[in-house]
Amino acid sequence: MNEGGSRIRRRVAVRKRNRPSLESIFASPTAADLQPGDEEDDEEEMMAGSRRKKTAEVQPVEVQTPQLSNSPRCLIVHFWSDDVNPGLLACMPTERTLGDQNNDSEEDMFGDYDSFAENSFLAHVDDLEQYMQLPEHRKHASDLATDDLCSESDKHNKLSVTTIDNFTELKMDEHTTNESRQEDVCIEPEPDLLYDIPSSQVLYFENLHNSSNDLGDQSTKERDCNSSSHKTVNEELPQNSIEQHQQTDDSSSKVRTSSEENRRKSLKEHLKSAMTGNAKAQTPIFSKTKQLKETLLSEEINVAKKTIESSSDDLGPFYSLPSKVRDLYVQFKGIGKLYEWQHTCLTLNSVQERKNLIYSLPTSGGKTLVAEILMLQELLCRRRDVLMILPYVAIVQEKLHMIGEGSRGAILEMTLAKVLYTSKTTQIIGMSATLNNVEDLQEFLQAEYYTSQFRPVELKEYLKINDAIYEVDSKAENGMTFSRLLNYKYSDTLKKMDPDHLVALVTEVIPSYSCLVFCPTKKNCENVAEMICKFLSKEYLKHREEEKHEVIKNLKNVSSGNLCPVLKRTIPFGVAYHHSGLTSDERKLLEEAYSTGVLCLFTCTSTLAAGVNLPARRVILRAPYVAKEFLKRNQYKQMIGRAGRAGIDSFGESILILQEKDKQQVLELISRPLENCYSHLVQEFTKGIQTLFLSLIGLKIATNLDDIYHFMNGTFFGVQQKILLKEKSLWEITVESLRYLTEKGLLQKDTTDKSEEEFQHSFHITKLGRASFKGTIDLAYCDVLYRDLKKGLEGLVLESLLHLIYLTTPYDMASQCDPDWMIYFRQFSQLSPAEQNVAALLGVSENFIGKKASGQAIKKKVDKDTVNRLYLSFVLYALLKETNIWSVSEKFNMPRGYIQSLLTGAATFSSCVLHFCEELEEFWVYKALLVELTKKLTYCVKAELIPLMEVTGVLEGRAKQLYNAGYKSLTHLANANPEVLIRTIDHLSRRQAKQIVSSAKMLLHEKAEALQEEVEELLRLPSDFPGIASSTEKA
Repeated sequence: MNEGGSRIRRRVAVRKRNRPSLESIFASPTAADLQPGDEEDDEEEMMAGSRRKKTAEVQPVEVQTPQLSNSPRCLIVHFWSDDVNPGLLACMPTERTLGDQNNDSEEDMFGDYDSFAENSFLAHVDDLEQYMQLPEHRKHASDLATDDLCSESDKHNKLSVTTIDNFTELKMDEHTTNESRQEDVCIEPEPDLLYDIPSSQVLYFENLHNSSNDLGDQSTKERDCNSSSHKTVNEELPQNSIEQHQQTDDSSSKVRTSSEENRRKSLKEHLKSAMTGNAKAQTPIFSKTKQLKETLLSEEINVAKKTIESSSDDLGPFYSLPSKVRDLYVQFKGIGKLYEWQHTCLTLNSVQERKNLIYSLPTSGGKTLVAEILMLQELLCRRRDVLMILPYVAIVQEKLHMIGEGSRGAILEMTLAKVLYTSKTTQIIGMSATLNNVEDLQEFLQAEYYTSQFRPVELKEYLKINDAIYEVDSKAENGMTFSRLLNYKYSDTLKKMDPDHLVALVTEVIPSYSCLVFCPTKKNCENVAEMICKFLSKEYLKHREEEKHEVIKNLKNVSSGNLCPVLKRTIPFGVAYHHSGLTSDERKLLEEAYSTGVLCLFTCTSTLAAGVNLPARRVILRAPYVAKEFLKRNQYKQMIGRAGRAGIDSFGESILILQEKDKQQVLELISRPLENCYSHLVQEFTKGIQTLFLSLIGLKIATNLDDIYHFMNGTFFGVQQKILLKEKSLWEITVESLRYLTEKGLLQKDTTDKSEEEFQHSFHITKLGRASFKGTIDLAYCDVLYRDLKKGLEGLVLESLLHLIYLTTPYDMASQCDPDWMIYFRQFSQLSPAEQNVAALLGVSENFIGKKASGQAIKKKVDKDTVNRLYLSFVLYALLKETNIWSVSEKFNMPRGYIQSLLTGAATFSSCVLHFCEELEEFWVYKALLVELTKKLTYCVKAELIPLMEVTGVLEGRAKQLYNAGYKSLTHLANANPEVLIRTIDHLSRRQAKQIVSSAKMLLHEKAEALQEEVEELLRLPSDFPGIASSTEKA
């Protein structure tokens, strides 16, 4: 080093690298927050920060979504046809800048530096140490620091030694200008030494404090010197540093010099050690392409955030959404461009102005995509909640005219009517493939209407009579024209087994294309599947053979080693049946196999047409019947709508097989308009208008007769009252319904109400009414449930679960039950004394069951519903003991799908009964008992597996695997490493492992928040605390 001394060109800084939150990234300082010179400092810090954040391990960034408003501001009424919905992924850019890499795959660990060469970083440190060891330079540097800190030029000059937790920071401001121009030392603005070294070396500083006590002891708190507050070095530095500068004792100086030399030596040794160790460490792989995409996304998010903070709802180029949404549709659904009608619909003035909207198109027209974009606009652009209403059946439907279907329609109508009555700002979007009397719906929903006959794939409709196939043609005189004759050689045996020529029709398309055969009954589905396989050639067995074996293996895995013998015979040919007799796990596996082309033919019931997205090149209707009822136009359109789905087939075709006797009815079927939909609000008395009035008064939406009548006029029923009401007026029905609820003890007139006019009388809900309302109990059964629970208190048998199970067995399923009396008698004879006591308390004797089994006449009258309900209780009781649907299905000779539905219904009803009991103090004893029973019924597994079953994606088989691998609680799963799970658990994909861990974390977080809220509630000062209430009154 020359005599003039080496210029100090860089500052050495080690900072605690706090990961910025999304809020801090997006936050922009106000004018008041910025001080002169801050703009340059901020810009410099941002650039420096990007260099400083070069780490050997990139930590995940947790992005928190904005808090949504409490009340939903958009209501989408849709019955989905697509199973897969893309999730919006929040991505943040990685913490390395694009310029930090020489190539896409690896990093030069030391960049341009030879760590031990003459021009290396260590060489600079060594030179600096030697220079500082010279007494004249040490003294001169100390004097310089004192002079500079106290001079006028210190407005932009900062010298500080900072300690933040375990990190040490030494700063020398790069913008320092010294008016006195000291001749030995000149500080020039240049990049930081540490900023330019590779990320792997920066790791050294994270553990600096732990490895060097000397440095930690010498660290001090950061203080700024600015123009408004001139401080001397004594004010700026810690007390121990001031004392060191004031000491003139020679021995003290020697000790201090020795300490400084040791510290510098320690620093050099640590740096060398860290560089050598890090040189051996594996460097993470980064992709420039990925970084570029994430950088662009980060910029877009910043723009979106600023836009959100403004009054505009426009966040980007994709229908006011960020382009990332469009990219996700391309990535996950392969949708690169919208149909013309979708663009038109999304740009309608009614949509832009957030008016209510109904839109209707044929099946497969792309309605779901429009719904998703509208929801995303609410969630992302307007930051409002969205409520999606789905149908109450296992198979999803896509019909707004469901509003005219029984109790489901009544519930949907009540929900929509409440939204319309209570909120004027909530937007309602209704969509359907089949609508006729849309004017009534428009009036009810106060909505605009958009429709189109667009269909992306051409659909041709055919009718088959004997050997001839006719094409449906509306222009023809009788509605059809001859197309062709079936050309298929049938043996006498085949003609007898397959009179409808199904084998000929399906072999024209399978296995290259898919085919659906709709059958009238569940049993017919299984028979047709087996019949077709008997006449298929052996060549069909070779088509995707290994994948079909995998399907069979998976079916066994989800069914505890069991497999339906029919499926065992048909799946090797690529054929399967599909109906409600299957368990949900079986249906899911078969649907996935069909969607991927492993299975090419489904024989199914009409429920599949109601919404499951299973397209086909050809759809065959085995007969124009659903069970014993003739097909409706809406049902027919839904079934044939499964043919020719967009992006899958170039065209689609449907063939309806009919007999000569049905020809005239079928011709009317294909030519008539769609059926109208009508309100079922009054027709479904207990589940409709009575339940509605109870909830209106319970929620205090409307409490007097006049308000309730006004509400009723705004319902779908109110719109159609002239059509539906012949004998009574709407006013009379309203008065009668309120009187009925009052007589049943669910409502009560206010005694304080002195109004003489009847329409001004107010009502309030009774305890029994509130219990029924909170428990969502069907009002047809609420008084029966009350009596059963009351009777149970007199002698509740707790030696087994049977008595509790009986009390939670659904009433509606019991009324539809038809027991097998021989099985009933066999199960009854195997009851323990305690369980027989339960039957005796219910009034069902073994003698009665024995006589029913033997067909003898019975004189004694026994309640049929009670007998049926006890039978179903036996099924549930056996299921909880054995936890195996297959064995219970065999024992009671019931379809496994029905048993699963019974179990689901019982779990739901158990939860309802629990809420019912919580509102009535006399039933306090049931509360704790029903909490545990509801869990048992919900998961139907051994008690130790229940905590794991709460996690999304964990079913019984997976829960057993996890439990045996040592993951026995929610906390275990929340802290699991997905990569370890993949190696530990068989047949677990990376996606599933990540889903399990993230779901467990979310559940754990929710439980922690619930406990925190409980703690806060306990610690909160009561509003009625003595002194507070009185002071409030005085104020």
